[in-house]
Amino acid sequence: MLRITDARTGDPVPARRGLTRVEAHVPGYDTSALRVLLVADLLVRALEIGGTPVWALLTGEREQAELHAGAAALGIRPFEDRRDVGPGWGESQVVHVVAEGGAAPDGIRVAVAPVGTADLPEGADPAEVRLALLTPPRNTPAHVDEAALAEAHGTLGRWRRSVADWARHPSRPVPDKVRGRLRTAWEDDLDVPEVLRVLRWVEESDLPEGARFETYAYADRLLGLELTRDLGSPA
Repeated sequence: MLRITDARTGDPVPARRGLTRVEAHVPGYDTSALRVLLVADLLVRALEIGGTPVWALLTGEREQAELHAGAAALGIRPFEDRRDVGPGWGESQVVHVVAEGGAAPDGIRVAVAPVGTADLPEGADPAEVRLALLTPPRNTPAHVDEAALAEAHGTLGRWRRSVADWARHPSRPVPDKVRGRLRTAWEDDLDVPEVLRVLRWVEESDLPEGARFETYAYADRLLGLELTRDLGSPA
């Protein structure tokens, strides 16, 4: 079961099975706001994988159009504008995703460290930006500079080529041990860096190619990196 550490109390809070409202709070558009939305997107994905229905909302003071456009470019699922909907009903739990030190209503709070890079490099690939933001723990600052994007570019290219190659082999189920490691990682306070470490281990392992393919496809339900994008491309 997914457990989130409440930034206000430091206590782990288990997710409930009923409708959960995930509310992202950002004052305006910048790279740090996009990281808050990305963490909220991961939370929504993890809850849905576990069978929990989710209502995703965005509370922003300005630049709503820019926030929605930037989020869509990064593969973040749509969030409803908080000001355009009525009061909540029937939720069993509300989780607020905020920037470190940001204001939010009382309740479970997920804090996200800022991005040290003020602006995204011109022409940056959105998937590479997403991976660069996912790589460090969410409670440490992230950087989306040329070095981080170059590393993300190499990783994504290598993984997508591998996934496309593994897909040409007979399918095999995700090994129980590997599935357990992945679920344990993201259900433990959305430990995405550990999910990425598991994928690196699988990449170098002697698991059957079909099992490696299914593992990457399964993990990408959380990561949203389009790891299966190159299926069917020439070898």
